Amino acid sequence: MSTFRTAVEQRDLAAIRDLLADDVRFISPVAFKPYDGKAITIAILSNVIEVFQNFRYVNEIGTSNEADHALVFEAAVNGKTLTGCDFLHYNEAGKIDQFMVMVRPLNAATELANEMAARFDQIVAQATAEMS
Repeated sequence: MSTFRTAVEQRDLAAIRDLLADDVRFISPVAFKPYDGKAITIAILSNVIEVFQNFRYVNEIGTSNEADHALVFEAAVNGKTLTGCDFLHYNEAGKIDQFMVMVRPLNAATELANEMAARFDQIVAQATAEMS
């Protein structure tokens, strides 16, 4: 499970991509509907890596033999400090098939929503290119 943490901390998008199931479902902290598929998920993650400043994991919940795992993180978005958690579910093949993110407080979540909304067309274009 810590392989994902290492990949994120090293900003290694290729390693992150390899850890995702093709049918991964990404549940955003700032969007109502989930996003299905590796292409859109990696496009979202590649942009959020740029949006988060001073990102660091501060706690890990779960063990390597569990299907469910959580990584608590801290970061900032445009000067607003946030705390969040990546909730990961691994399928039988050891790939992440569900990835849910939650963040707080509201002012930082709003800042994150605004930054990601401004990049939405770019995210969709990246996902489309990834699928080609």
